[in-house]
Amino acid sequence: MKKSLVYLFCMLFSALWMMSCSTTKRAEKSLSIDGMDKIEYVEKVLSSQNKWQAVTARMTLELKADGKKSTSVGGSLRIKRGEVIQLSLAPLLGIEIGRAEITPDGMLVVDRINKRYVRVSFEELKALSRVDLTYEMLQALFLNEMFAPGKSRLSERDFKCELGTDKASWELRKGKPFSYRYLTELPEGRLTRSEIGLMGTAYGVHWTYADFRSLAQDMFPTHMEASFEGSRRPLSAVLHLSRLSVNGDWESHTTISSKYQKVELADLIKILF
Repeated sequence: MKKSLVYLFCMLFSALWMMSCSTTKRAEKSLSIDGMDKIEYVEKVLSSQNKWQAVTARMTLELKADGKKSTSVGGSLRIKRGEVIQLSLAPLLGIEIGRAEITPDGMLVVDRINKRYVRVSFEELKALSRVDLTYEMLQALFLNEMFAPGKSRLSERDFKCELGTDKASWELRKGKPFSYRYLTELPEGRLTRSEIGLMGTAYGVHWTYADFRSLAQDMFPTHMEASFEGSRRPLSAVLHLSRLSVNGDWESHTTISSKYQKVELADLIKILF
């Protein structure tokens, strides 16, 4: 009789344990986010990547040092996926005074006023910024997308996703020695913040997005702020965008005149700031 009772209790606790595990799994799946469960929400966010092949916009660029505005200038932002990111500075009558052009090979910065330019590789930029900068990462930041090194397509296995009351936090599982964290809105799934940094240090880039406007039947942020962490003087750049379009009919690469003088990497900061 005792053996029968012991066997019965073992069976009962085993059944309860299995039921609790099953209930926990169902609870996670049945968590409702505007009619979606967590798995469906994750799939929705990841499927919204790579929405635009080209983006152009009028731009006001505002640079800040120590939290205070140091300069503000008008211009334009133009992007072609996989090819180029161009930031043109033209404050007066549309006359360009400077340009930053990012390609998979590196960055070109042109100073029209003083007829000089800087061309640097991504290896040099990594040493300068202490962040694992690549073209793909910068493209994702400008196009309001999440990024994982070496991945052309993202999957739910790449991230640890935690849901809050109005935000979802994402952390890349395999990013060492760098950390990749993102925030998306609930339930829309819009990316509102990207944080990329070197683990164990204060060095990194924080990129925030706001003021989303319609662009080709989707939503694109018209306010971006990039802050560069870890330096002695806090630096940030704010982009205010308008006149958004998906026009890709423009010259992708800048030709440098022989009249321009090439300067060294040390002069890059002087040209930019």
